[in-house]
Amino acid sequence: MAEIDERRAGAAGPSGQNASATFGELRANTSKVLAGVYLASALVWWLAAASLPMEAHIPVIAGGVLAVIFAFVFLGLPHHRHPRFGYANLVTAMRAGLISLVGAVVLFSDAFGENQIDRMVWATAAAVAFALSLDGVDGYLARRYRQQSMFGARFDMELDAFLILILSIAATVLGKAGAWVLLIGMLRYVFVAAQWFLPWLRNALPASFRRKSICVVQVAALCAVMLPFLTQPFSGILCGVALCLLVYSFAVDILYLAAARGAKA
Repeated sequence: MAEIDERRAGAAGPSGQNASATFGELRANTSKVLAGVYLASALVWWLAAASLPMEAHIPVIAGGVLAVIFAFVFLGLPHHRHPRFGYANLVTAMRAGLISLVGAVVLFSDAFGENQIDRMVWATAAAVAFALSLDGVDGYLARRYRQQSMFGARFDMELDAFLILILSIAATVLGKAGAWVLLIGMLRYVFVAAQWFLPWLRNALPASFRRKSICVVQVAALCAVMLPFLTQPFSGILCGVALCLLVYSFAVDILYLAAARGAKA
C-alpha cells in the first residue's frame, strides 16, 4: 500500500531545459508498457472466459474498465518525474488488469451474483488474493530502484480504493452483509468529496503504518467473506469489524488534520 510523500517524491525529478524531453520519453515508454499490460490482461481474461462459466461480455467490460484506468494514468504522468514508467508502476498496472476483471464479474456476471456458481466465486476470490499479494511489491520496487513519485503512490492508492469499493459491492451481491457494507467502499470517496467543502482536509498526512495495515485488512476481510463457506452471521460480523477499523482510521486522520489547522490558525 503506497502513500504519497511529496518531499521524497520530488527529490529525483528532472528540471530545467531537459524537462520537456524527459516527459516525452516518459510518455513513449508508458505507452509501450501499458499496451503490453493491456494485451497480457486481455489474454488472461480470454483464458478465464474459456475455463470458467463466465459470460462473453465480461472480458469486453473489463477491457473498457482498464482503458479508463489507463486514461487516468496518462493524465497523472506529469507527477511521475522519472523518464521511465518503472517496475513498480508496471506491477500496479498488472494489478489494474486483475481488478478490472474482478469489477466486471462482480457487477455484470449472473454466474457470480444471481446464480452464485461456486467456481466463479472461488476464482474471483483467488484473483483478489493474487492482486493483494502483489500489493506492497510496487512500493518495494519503487524504493529499490529509487523511482518513488506522487504519481506512483496515487496510482496505487486509488486502485486500492477502487478494489475495496468493488469488494464491498460483492459482499452485498452475495448476501454476506447488509447494504451498510457499501460504506466500506464509499468512505474514501466521501472523504475526497468533503475536501471540496473543507479544503483543510486536503493537507498532507504523515506516513502511517496504521493506515496501511487497515487498508490491507479491508481487502483481506472482504475477500474472505466472498468464500462460499463463510456465511451469515459470521460474514456480517467480519464486515462490521472491518468497517469499524476503517471509521477509526479516518477519524484519526481527520482529527489530526483538524488539530494541524487549529495550530496554524
